[in-house]
Amino acid sequence: MNNELAAALVRAMPLGRTLKNEPLSGLTSFRVGGPAALIAEPASADETAAVIRVLNEFSSPYLILGNGTNVLAPDEGVAVPIIRIGKSMSAITRFENCVTAQAGAQLSAVARFAMENGLSGLEFASGIPGNVGGGVIMNAGAYGGELAGVVEAVSFVGPDGKEYAASKAEMEFGYRKSALADTGAVITGVCLSLTPDDKDEIAARMAELNRRRREKQPLEYPSAGSAFKRPSGGYAAALIDEAGLKGLAVGGAQVSEKHAGFVINRGGATAADVTALLARVQKAVYEKSGIALEPEIKIWQRGE
Repeated sequence: MNNELAAALVRAMPLGRTLKNEPLSGLTSFRVGGPAALIAEPASADETAAVIRVLNEFSSPYLILGNGTNVLAPDEGVAVPIIRIGKSMSAITRFENCVTAQAGAQLSAVARFAMENGLSGLEFASGIPGNVGGGVIMNAGAYGGELAGVVEAVSFVGPDGKEYAASKAEMEFGYRKSALADTGAVITGVCLSLTPDDKDEIAARMAELNRRRREKQPLEYPSAGSAFKRPSGGYAAALIDEAGLKGLAVGGAQVSEKHAGFVINRGGATAADVTALLARVQKAVYEKSGIALEPEIKIWQRGE
């Protein structure tokens, strides 16, 4: 890693921090992945913009990481710099019926904040383990709800290192996608438009959804949530189950016996195990149903 680049990133973030050779297994929910050569953790939108401008000056590609709940990091690690949006950018505030959250705030924390303030609309997100930035980029959802239904506006830093704002319409939300996905843009905050409701009723709905989640999902094992996107005209979990793949394992990676839509790390899994298992599932499902499953997990490469 270029020492000059690392030094420039430190200067660009008076309040942020840099990490060198940090194991990605500790920063991703799959608990796999080798070292990241350099991670920049900005503490504000201004610092995020400054980081991207520095990376552009060095003509350096970069990856973006939030809570790491939808990422499979390679065993050999990542050579390109990573911009990680985390706890230092996690403030949550309320203005009338809107909740404004920085991108590093946990979706579950924002849902709890909304509930405590008697605002409904985020109950579905109370069990989603990711943070706001990653959730907005992929239009995260569960139990019939999705962020597209409550987002009012989004603030972000573009790949040019400038700060922007986008309306809900400009975000062009779709199923597990948005206009900013895979563009190099880094979301820094979001404004959510919610509906006043009884706090206890909101809490009861959240508790019921979380009960259902605990009953149906293998939360006791590391994973990255749903392994595949929902295909047109069906459900990935049902197709995987119908292909007889529950319990199928490659090394330490396994198709969950509790929920076929999840690939879990049952202990000692490598990224190679996971990718090999995903490929076997895709092949078997296609041969059985003629449907090509698309991974929902972001599979990173080492990069150079």
